[in-house]
Amino acid sequence: MTPDASPMRLGVPVKLLSDPALKANDARRWQSGPHLRVSLEGLDAILDALDRLNIRMYRMSSDLAPYATHPDLPQFHGQVAECAADLAAIGAKARRLGIRLSFHPSQFVVLNSPDPVLVGKSIADLASQAEMLDLMGQGPEAVLVIHLGGAYGDRDAARARWVETWERRLPAHVKARLVLENDDIRFDAADALWVHQRTGVRLIFDHQHHWCLNRSGLDLAEAAGRFLDSWPEGVRPKIHFSSPRTAMKEVKRKVEGTRRQETRLLAPLLTAHAELVNAFEFAHFLRLLPGRVFDVMVEAKAKDLAVLRLRRDLLRCAPDVAARFGLGAAEEQAAAALLEEAAE
Repeated sequence: MTPDASPMRLGVPVKLLSDPALKANDARRWQSGPHLRVSLEGLDAILDALDRLNIRMYRMSSDLAPYATHPDLPQFHGQVAECAADLAAIGAKARRLGIRLSFHPSQFVVLNSPDPVLVGKSIADLASQAEMLDLMGQGPEAVLVIHLGGAYGDRDAARARWVETWERRLPAHVKARLVLENDDIRFDAADALWVHQRTGVRLIFDHQHHWCLNRSGLDLAEAAGRFLDSWPEGVRPKIHFSSPRTAMKEVKRKVEGTRRQETRLLAPLLTAHAELVNAFEFAHFLRLLPGRVFDVMVEAKAKDLAVLRLRRDLLRCAPDVAARFGLGAAEEQAAAALLEEAAE
Protein backbone atom coordinates (compact mmCIF):
# COMPACT_ATOMS: atom_id res chain seq x y z
CA MET A 1 0.00 0.00 0.00
CA THR A 2 1.37 3.39 -0.95
CA PRO A 3 1.57 6.09 1.74
CA ASP A 4 -1.37 7.99 0.21
CA ALA A 5 -3.66 4.95 -0.10
CA SER A 6 -4.71 4.82 3.55
CA PRO A 7 -6.99 7.38 5.26
CA MET A 8 -5.52 10.54 6.71
CA ARG A 9 -4.74 10.31 10.42
CA LEU A 10 -5.58 12.45 13.44
CA GLY A 11 -2.87 12.40 16.08
CA VAL A 12 -2.47 13.14 19.76
CA PRO A 13 0.58 14.41 21.68
CA VAL A 14 2.08 12.71 24.74
CA LYS A 15 -0.75 12.31 27.30
CA LEU A 16 -4.02 10.39 27.03
CA LEU A 17 -6.69 11.96 29.22
CA SER A 18 -9.10 9.08 28.70
CA ASP A 19 -6.85 6.99 30.96
CA PRO A 20 -4.86 9.14 33.42
CA ALA A 21 -3.06 6.03 34.71
CA LEU A 22 -1.06 5.80 31.49
CA LYS A 23 2.44 7.26 31.81
CA ALA A 24 4.15 8.86 28.81
CA ASN A 25 7.63 8.62 30.33
CA ASP A 26 9.56 7.71 33.47
CA ALA A 27 9.28 11.06 35.26
CA ARG A 28 11.25 10.19 38.39
CA ARG A 29 14.10 12.46 39.40
CA TRP A 30 17.64 11.35 38.66
CA GLN A 31 18.21 10.27 42.26
CA SER A 32 15.66 7.47 41.74
CA GLY A 33 17.41 6.06 38.66
CA PRO A 34 14.77 6.56 35.93
CA HIS A 35 15.33 4.64 32.71
CA LEU A 36 14.17 4.47 29.11
CA ARG A 37 13.13 0.86 29.69
CA VAL A 38 10.47 2.03 32.15
CA SER A 39 9.28 4.68 29.68
CA LEU A 40 8.95 2.04 26.97
CA GLU A 41 6.73 -0.07 29.20
CA GLY A 42 4.44 2.93 29.49
CA LEU A 43 4.64 3.56 25.74
CA ASP A 44 3.66 -0.04 25.06
CA ALA A 45 0.47 0.45 27.10
CA ILE A 46 -0.21 3.76 25.32
CA LEU A 47 0.02 2.05 21.93
CA ASP A 48 -2.60 -0.45 23.07
CA ALA A 49 -4.86 2.39 24.19
CA LEU A 50 -4.38 4.26 20.90
CA ASP A 51 -5.29 1.10 19.02
CA ARG A 52 -8.51 0.76 21.02
CA LEU A 53 -9.34 4.41 20.30
CA ASN A 54 -8.41 4.02 16.61
CA ILE A 55 -5.95 6.92 16.88
CA ARG A 56 -3.10 6.20 14.47
CA MET A 57 -0.61 8.98 15.17
CA TYR A 58 1.22 9.72 18.41
CA ARG A 59 3.85 12.20 19.57
CA MET A 60 6.12 10.61 22.14
CA SER A 61 7.40 12.46 25.17
CA SER A 62 10.63 14.35 24.55
CA ASP A 63 11.71 12.96 27.96
CA LEU A 64 11.28 9.34 26.88
CA ALA A 65 14.94 8.66 27.74
CA PRO A 66 15.38 10.62 30.99
CA TYR A 67 18.66 12.54 31.34
CA ALA A 68 20.05 10.69 28.32
CA THR A 69 22.17 13.69 27.28
CA HIS A 70 22.53 15.55 30.55
CA PRO A 71 26.16 16.71 30.66
CA ASP A 72 26.46 16.23 34.43
CA LEU A 73 24.84 12.79 34.63
CA PRO A 74 26.93 10.44 32.48
CA GLN A 75 25.42 7.39 34.19
CA PHE A 76 22.33 7.90 32.00
CA HIS A 77 24.10 8.31 28.67
CA GLY A 78 24.08 4.64 27.67
CA GLN A 79 20.41 3.86 28.15
CA VAL A 80 19.39 4.23 24.48
CA ALA A 81 21.98 1.66 23.40
CA GLU A 82 21.02 -0.56 26.34
CA CYS A 83 17.41 -0.56 25.13
CA ALA A 84 18.10 -1.31 21.45
CA ALA A 85 16.08 -4.53 21.50
CA ASP A 86 13.22 -2.91 23.45
CA LEU A 87 13.11 -0.01 21.00
CA ALA A 88 13.04 -2.41 18.05
CA ALA A 89 10.11 -4.27 19.63
CA ILE A 90 8.09 -1.14 20.35
CA GLY A 91 8.77 0.17 16.84
CA ALA A 92 7.60 -3.10 15.32
CA LYS A 93 4.40 -2.88 17.37
CA ALA A 94 3.75 0.69 16.21
CA ARG A 95 4.20 -0.38 12.59
CA ARG A 96 1.91 -3.38 13.08
CA LEU A 97 -0.80 -1.11 14.53
CA GLY A 98 -0.28 1.52 11.83
CA ILE A 99 0.59 4.23 14.38
CA ARG A 100 2.82 7.04 13.14
CA LEU A 101 5.36 8.16 15.75
CA SER A 102 7.23 11.42 16.22
CA PHE A 103 9.07 13.61 18.71
CA HIS A 104 8.77 17.34 19.37
CA PRO A 105 11.95 18.21 21.30
CA SER A 106 11.63 20.76 24.08
CA GLN A 107 11.85 24.54 23.77
CA PHE A 108 15.42 24.32 25.04
CA VAL A 109 16.53 22.71 21.78
CA VAL A 110 17.76 25.74 19.83
CA LEU A 111 19.89 25.43 16.70
CA ASN A 112 20.29 29.15 15.94
CA SER A 113 21.66 30.32 19.28
CA PRO A 114 24.81 32.48 19.15
CA ASP A 115 26.05 30.29 22.03
CA PRO A 116 27.85 27.29 20.48
CA VAL A 117 27.59 25.35 23.76
CA LEU A 118 23.80 25.57 23.72
CA VAL A 119 23.75 24.54 20.06
CA GLY A 120 25.94 21.55 20.92
CA LYS A 121 23.58 20.46 23.70
CA SER A 122 20.63 20.85 21.33
CA ILE A 123 22.30 18.70 18.69
CA ALA A 124 22.99 16.03 21.34
CA ASP A 125 19.28 15.93 22.24
CA LEU A 126 18.26 15.67 18.58
CA ALA A 127 20.85 12.97 17.92
CA SER A 128 19.54 10.89 20.84
CA GLN A 129 15.92 11.13 19.72
CA ALA A 130 16.82 10.43 16.09
CA GLU A 131 18.75 7.37 17.26
CA MET A 132 15.67 6.11 19.09
CA LEU A 133 13.54 6.46 15.96
CA ASP A 134 16.23 4.67 13.96
CA LEU A 135 16.39 1.82 16.49
CA MET A 136 12.60 1.61 16.35
CA GLY A 137 12.91 0.97 12.63
CA GLN A 138 10.71 3.92 11.75
CA GLY A 139 10.47 5.24 8.21
CA PRO A 140 10.90 8.85 7.05
CA GLU A 141 7.43 9.83 8.32
CA ALA A 142 8.74 9.60 11.90
CA VAL A 143 10.19 13.05 12.47
CA LEU A 144 11.67 15.48 14.99
CA VAL A 145 9.70 18.73 14.96
CA ILE A 146 11.46 21.92 16.04
CA HIS A 147 11.09 25.69 15.68
CA LEU A 148 13.62 28.11 14.25
CA GLY A 149 14.53 29.36 17.72
CA GLY A 150 15.24 32.82 19.08
CA ALA A 151 15.57 36.09 17.18
CA TYR A 152 18.35 37.46 19.43
CA GLY A 153 17.74 41.00 18.21
CA ASP A 154 18.42 40.19 14.54
CA ARG A 155 15.96 37.87 12.83
CA ASP A 156 17.90 37.69 9.55
CA ALA A 157 21.12 36.72 11.31
CA ALA A 158 19.22 34.20 13.44
CA ARG A 159 17.81 32.52 10.32
CA ALA A 160 21.23 32.42 8.75
CA ARG A 161 22.71 30.76 11.85
CA TRP A 162 20.08 28.01 11.62
CA VAL A 163 21.14 27.31 8.03
CA GLU A 164 24.80 27.32 9.04
CA THR A 165 24.15 24.82 11.83
CA TRP A 166 22.30 22.56 9.40
CA GLU A 167 25.15 22.67 6.90
CA ARG A 168 28.12 22.40 9.26
CA ARG A 169 27.12 20.66 12.45
CA LEU A 170 24.07 18.40 12.12
CA PRO A 171 24.75 14.64 11.80
CA ALA A 172 23.21 12.92 8.80
CA HIS A 173 20.79 10.84 10.87
CA VAL A 174 19.42 14.04 12.46
CA LYS A 175 18.98 15.76 9.09
CA ALA A 176 17.03 12.74 7.89
CA ARG A 177 14.49 13.19 10.71
CA LEU A 178 14.39 16.94 11.32
CA VAL A 179 11.41 19.07 10.24
CA LEU A 180 10.82 22.78 10.83
CA GLU A 181 7.60 24.39 12.06
CA ASN A 182 6.41 28.00 11.70
CA ASP A 183 5.89 29.57 15.11
CA ASP A 184 3.54 32.12 16.63
CA ILE A 185 5.93 34.74 18.02
CA ARG A 186 9.17 35.14 16.02
CA PHE A 187 9.38 33.22 12.73
CA ASP A 188 6.42 32.90 10.40
CA ALA A 189 5.70 30.71 7.38
CA ALA A 190 7.79 32.90 5.08
CA ASP A 191 10.80 32.49 7.38
CA ALA A 192 10.40 28.71 7.38
CA LEU A 193 10.14 28.69 3.59
CA TRP A 194 13.29 30.81 3.37
CA VAL A 195 15.17 28.19 5.40
CA HIS A 196 13.68 25.34 3.36
CA GLN A 197 14.90 26.91 0.12
CA ARG A 198 18.46 26.91 1.46
CA THR A 199 18.51 23.54 3.22
CA GLY A 200 15.74 21.34 1.87
CA VAL A 201 14.45 20.73 5.40
CA ARG A 202 10.84 19.54 5.42
CA LEU A 203 8.23 21.88 6.87
CA ILE A 204 5.33 21.46 9.31
CA PHE A 205 2.48 23.92 8.84
CA ASP A 206 0.86 25.06 12.09
CA HIS A 207 -2.58 26.52 11.40
CA GLN A 208 -2.99 28.55 14.61
CA HIS A 209 0.58 29.83 14.45
CA HIS A 210 -0.05 31.13 10.93
CA TRP A 211 -3.01 33.18 12.15
CA CYS A 212 -0.96 34.50 15.08
CA LEU A 213 2.09 35.47 13.01
CA ASN A 214 2.05 36.17 9.28
CA ARG A 215 4.17 39.26 8.64
CA SER A 216 4.42 38.61 4.93
CA GLY A 217 0.66 38.17 4.49
CA LEU A 218 0.91 34.74 2.88
CA ASP A 219 -2.47 33.31 1.90
CA LEU A 220 -3.47 30.47 4.24
CA ALA A 221 -4.05 27.82 1.58
CA GLU A 222 -0.98 28.88 -0.41
CA ALA A 223 1.26 28.72 2.64
CA ALA A 224 -0.08 25.33 3.72
CA GLY A 225 0.28 23.98 0.19
CA ARG A 226 3.90 25.11 -0.07
CA PHE A 227 4.68 23.49 3.26
CA LEU A 228 3.12 20.22 2.09
CA ASP A 229 5.14 20.43 -1.13
CA SER A 230 8.36 20.51 0.91
CA TRP A 231 7.93 16.78 1.59
CA PRO A 232 9.32 14.30 -0.93
CA GLU A 233 7.01 12.19 -3.03
CA GLY A 234 5.98 9.01 -1.25
CA VAL A 235 6.40 10.44 2.27
CA ARG A 236 3.17 11.69 3.80
CA PRO A 237 3.36 15.21 5.26
CA LYS A 238 1.71 16.25 8.47
CA ILE A 239 0.45 19.51 9.90
CA HIS A 240 -0.48 20.85 13.33
CA PHE A 241 -3.97 22.09 14.10
CA SER A 242 -5.43 23.75 17.18
CA SER A 243 -8.07 26.35 17.94
CA PRO A 244 -7.36 29.46 20.01
CA ARG A 245 -8.64 29.59 23.55
CA THR A 246 -11.66 31.93 23.82
CA ALA A 247 -12.88 31.42 27.40
CA MET A 248 -12.28 34.18 29.91
CA LYS A 249 -10.15 33.21 32.89
CA GLU A 250 -11.05 34.07 36.47
CA VAL A 251 -8.11 35.32 38.53
CA LYS A 252 -8.30 36.15 42.23
CA ARG A 253 -6.13 38.97 43.49
CA LYS A 254 -5.67 40.48 46.90
CA VAL A 255 -6.96 44.03 47.23
CA GLU A 256 -4.03 46.19 48.26
CA GLY A 257 -4.18 47.35 51.86
CA THR A 258 -6.95 44.90 52.80
CA ARG A 259 -7.49 41.21 53.45
CA ARG A 260 -10.13 41.00 50.75
CA GLN A 261 -9.74 39.29 47.40
CA GLU A 262 -11.38 40.34 44.19
CA THR A 263 -12.07 38.27 41.12
CA ARG A 264 -11.10 39.64 37.73
CA LEU A 265 -11.71 38.26 34.29
CA LEU A 266 -8.73 38.04 31.96
CA ALA A 267 -9.04 37.65 28.21
CA PRO A 268 -7.09 34.69 26.78
CA LEU A 269 -4.03 35.07 24.59
CA LEU A 270 -4.51 34.30 20.90
CA THR A 271 -1.52 31.96 21.13
CA ALA A 272 -3.15 29.80 23.82
CA HIS A 273 -4.63 26.47 22.73
CA ALA A 274 -8.25 25.64 23.48
CA GLU A 275 -9.34 22.42 25.14
CA LEU A 276 -11.13 21.30 21.96
CA VAL A 277 -10.91 21.94 18.22
CA ASN A 278 -13.50 24.07 16.45
CA ALA A 279 -14.86 21.60 13.91
CA PHE A 280 -16.21 24.34 11.62
CA GLU A 281 -12.79 25.98 11.46
CA PHE A 282 -11.13 22.61 10.90
CA ALA A 283 -13.49 21.61 8.10
CA HIS A 284 -13.08 24.97 6.37
CA PHE A 285 -9.30 24.61 6.40
CA LEU A 286 -9.38 21.05 5.05
CA ARG A 287 -11.67 22.16 2.23
CA LEU A 288 -9.06 24.73 1.20
CA LEU A 289 -6.76 21.79 0.36
CA PRO A 290 -8.88 19.46 -1.78
CA GLY A 291 -7.16 16.32 -2.95
CA ARG A 292 -4.19 16.81 -0.62
CA VAL A 293 -3.30 13.91 1.68
CA PHE A 294 -1.60 14.61 5.01
CA ASP A 295 -1.90 13.71 8.68
CA VAL A 296 -3.01 16.15 11.38
CA MET A 297 -1.56 16.40 14.87
CA VAL A 298 -4.32 17.79 17.07
CA GLU A 299 -2.71 20.13 19.60
CA ALA A 300 -5.64 20.65 21.94
CA LYS A 301 -5.52 20.67 25.72
CA ALA A 302 -8.01 17.81 25.95
CA LYS A 303 -5.61 15.54 24.01
CA ASP A 304 -7.28 12.28 22.92
CA LEU A 305 -10.68 13.47 24.16
CA ALA A 306 -10.36 16.40 21.75
CA VAL A 307 -9.62 13.97 18.88
CA LEU A 308 -12.69 11.89 19.77
CA ARG A 309 -14.87 14.99 19.94
CA LEU A 310 -13.53 16.29 16.63
CA ARG A 311 -14.25 12.95 14.94
CA ARG A 312 -17.82 13.01 16.22
CA ASP A 313 -18.33 16.63 15.18
CA LEU A 314 -16.93 16.06 11.68
CA LEU A 315 -19.26 13.13 11.10
CA ARG A 316 -22.16 15.37 12.01
CA CYS A 317 -21.26 18.68 10.35
CA ALA A 318 -18.68 17.83 7.66
CA PRO A 319 -19.07 14.24 6.41
CA ASP A 320 -16.98 15.04 3.34
CA VAL A 321 -14.03 15.91 5.60
CA ALA A 322 -14.72 12.95 7.90
CA ALA A 323 -14.47 10.65 4.88
CA ARG A 324 -10.89 11.81 4.25
CA PHE A 325 -10.04 10.37 7.68
CA GLY A 326 -11.92 7.14 7.07
CA LEU A 327 -14.47 7.95 9.78
CA GLY A 328 -17.84 6.23 9.96
CA ALA A 329 -20.69 5.29 12.28
CA ALA A 330 -18.50 3.00 14.38
CA GLU A 331 -16.13 5.85 15.21
CA GLU A 332 -19.04 8.14 16.10
CA GLN A 333 -20.55 5.58 18.49
CA ALA A 334 -17.18 4.84 20.11
CA ALA A 335 -16.39 8.54 20.48
CA ALA A 336 -19.80 9.29 22.00
CA ALA A 337 -19.43 6.48 24.54
CA LEU A 338 -15.92 7.51 25.61
CA LEU A 339 -16.80 11.18 25.84
CA GLU A 340 -19.86 10.37 27.94
CA GLU A 341 -17.71 8.22 30.22
CA ALA A 342 -15.10 10.97 30.56
CA ALA A 343 -17.77 13.50 31.52
CA GLU A 344 -19.02 11.41 34.45
